[in-house]
Amino acid sequence: MSLKCALDLGILEIIQNHGKPMTITELVVALRMLNPTKACDIYRIMRILVHSGIFARQNLFNDAQEEGYVLTNSSPTMDPVITKPWSFLSTWFQNDDHTPFATTYGETLWDYFAHDPQLKDLINDGLASDSQLVTNVLVDKCKEAFEGLNSLVDVGGGTGTTAKAIADTFPLMECIVFDLPNIVAGLQGSKNLKYKVLHDWDDEGCLKILKRCKEAISSQDNVGRKLIIIDMVVRENEKVNDEASNLTKTQLFFDMLMLVLVAGKERQEEQWAKLFFEAGFRSYKITPIVGFTSLIEVYP
Repeated sequence: MSLKCALDLGILEIIQNHGKPMTITELVVALRMLNPTKACDIYRIMRILVHSGIFARQNLFNDAQEEGYVLTNSSPTMDPVITKPWSFLSTWFQNDDHTPFATTYGETLWDYFAHDPQLKDLINDGLASDSQLVTNVLVDKCKEAFEGLNSLVDVGGGTGTTAKAIADTFPLMECIVFDLPNIVAGLQGSKNLKYKVLHDWDDEGCLKILKRCKEAISSQDNVGRKLIIIDMVVRENEKVNDEASNLTKTQLFFDMLMLVLVAGKERQEEQWAKLFFEAGFRSYKITPIVGFTSLIEVYP
């Protein structure tokens, strides 16, 4: 609730726009609608948010004795556009909208990107950063999953972070990134990496995409053909240690994020298996990679 208060007051935007460490006095002055008798309590809100990692204290450039508030790496994830739909979650359960995001803004997250390129870049940069970490481990520990393949198509591959790393590791493999026009427009490929627009991508769900992938790889003559998925496999019912329990908790938070923003979900193994078999695949193999992410190999 302290974070919600800071968002409602616009504190994140105020500190971001300030461009340098902002003292508590400067912050109070900038909060123009603040009741003067309650100004002294802003410090208490900021104190708990500093300890929660949303903000940090930093010495002023011209005065090492005085500190000001700055954003942290966690701050961009608190963008009001992303956090506001959570307040409409209970409303969404009672209406016909596709997502709480649509309840809040009257359009999908993807449509919203069209008039908020800054948010689009924030999301894409975050996805690329996550992909870089996972892919570095993937090509190091699971290289055998790609050996013997002549070509690879990264469906919904964004700006190509994953495909680039795989193309660099396997220079004889032809890699193609498929995604929406506004994502891949203007991106430059390389000798064995190309970008293409995926025209038939839609929001009908995972099953339709899996069926398309099954059709695509079944039409190839390559004996080693398979579908490779890098995603979460939720293990909520397993008896685990504290570290694994924290990973599961993170997966469940991501599941709620998917519910609020894009009507997606994080799946347990049996849910993945049901989709694979309904799409016409015959078997699959799951290999944990790093953190809460797994490599899933699916065979036609």
